[in-house]
Amino acid sequence: MKKVGILGGTFDPPHLGHLMIAEEAREKLELEEVWFIPSFTPPHKADLGTTADDRMKMVNCAISNNPFFKLNTIEIDRTGKSYTIDTIKRLKEIHPDHNFYFIIGADMVEYLPKWYQIEELVNLVQFVGVKRAGSTLDTDYPVIIVDVPSVDISSTDLRQRVKFNQQITYLTTERVQAYIKENHLYGN
Repeated sequence: MKKVGILGGTFDPPHLGHLMIAEEAREKLELEEVWFIPSFTPPHKADLGTTADDRMKMVNCAISNNPFFKLNTIEIDRTGKSYTIDTIKRLKEIHPDHNFYFIIGADMVEYLPKWYQIEELVNLVQFVGVKRAGSTLDTDYPVIIVDVPSVDISSTDLRQRVKFNQQITYLTTERVQAYIKENHLYGN
């Protein structure tokens, strides 16, 4: 069975924190690949300022230098709101020979009881909780804990920085920075 990590999100924009989390989980769990799955419309967020196509292209820019990272467009191709259970069920249909490890941050571990059809979902995928310094991952659900270095970067902060003409160097990759600039994203 192939061991594949999944990192889902809006990636609006993707940043070095996303890449670091994926790489730490890949190494520590001996995953063969990590698939970045941008959502078309996440169920918990309001309308995004960028298109799904822009976010998909930014993910491609961000992961291009790592042969273990892959872009998977399953949620963008499906369109509409994306629930993790629908994505995992479809991935397991397409790839029955894969074991999937769903990588989530400490904040999302706390919200697992509120996830759509969580009781079924925990039987379909192995959750991996990314622990940062100072966070606790108390949960009754089966979650593998992976410690990662603490990096305080958020997509929200990057969007604000771009909007106010502040630098985002060292917060995301050069290719993502170029894409944002070339496509005048976030008020640039």
